[in-house]
Amino acid sequence: MHYEGTVIRPPSEWNSIILQVTVGCSHNRCTFCGAYRDKQFRIKKQPEIDRDLAFAARYCKHQKTVFLADGDALVIPHQQMVLLFKTIYRQLPWVRRISLYANCRDILARSGEQLEELKKLGLGRIYMGLESGHDPTLAAVKKGATAAEMIKAGRRVRRAGLFLSVSCLLGLGGKKFSMAHAAATAELLRAMQPSQIAILTLMLMGNTELAEESRTGRFIMPAREELFGELRALVAGLDGIRAQFQANHASNYFSLDGRLPRDKNKFLTLIDQAAAGTMPLKTENQRAL
Repeated sequence: MHYEGTVIRPPSEWNSIILQVTVGCSHNRCTFCGAYRDKQFRIKKQPEIDRDLAFAARYCKHQKTVFLADGDALVIPHQQMVLLFKTIYRQLPWVRRISLYANCRDILARSGEQLEELKKLGLGRIYMGLESGHDPTLAAVKKGATAAEMIKAGRRVRRAGLFLSVSCLLGLGGKKFSMAHAAATAELLRAMQPSQIAILTLMLMGNTELAEESRTGRFIMPAREELFGELRALVAGLDGIRAQFQANHASNYFSLDGRLPRDKNKFLTLIDQAAAGTMPLKTENQRAL
């Protein structure tokens, strides 16, 4: 397989065939994200993709899922995407599901009918970086979408019958908006009703605007105890949601993994134990992106 630069995939796609169909991120302006700063965004040409599919057809027969990289594969025009899906299933007929990252803008550029068509062609899962439901935080980090737009996009994905996984980022509001960020994010998640919620903790990357804001004092990262407070407020606010819930990313100080509403009280108990210092936590050098 031919990959350009570092390729990022969701943890749950660890055993998928990673097919890089776009390079970089078409938005690439989020102040907290440095993952694609070294890449000029482009959609790969079909001959490049065909070579990778030929490799996968020969060497990846035990992998049953495909993940389309990089940052927002759904930016590919719809008819081109339809042809891509048909090509994947023609070359890899044993594959049972295709997944991809998509940002809010690209989801809203698709009609419900177009998303349903992609589902019929094998799209099973969309990962969307929500990060926050707090509009001042979304604007500050240049996310490119409002909370209302995020809800609209998420609901469109769910109505199309697709599995929707959204990621939320503790600490993104800084000290200034810490608890407001948590409360608004919980409110948005209640309105959106995703299939899966993934919680990460902000780690400042040296090549980002947010890291520079931190160096100059314009952004102040919440302390660890404040991050636990954010997580508790967020979880406590998730009433009426049926979803997978994971806070087991390497960036987090401890792990939560289960289902809502079944495990909500267990999660709150574990968060309280972490805040009280009665459970093991990762050290700073054990955390990673």
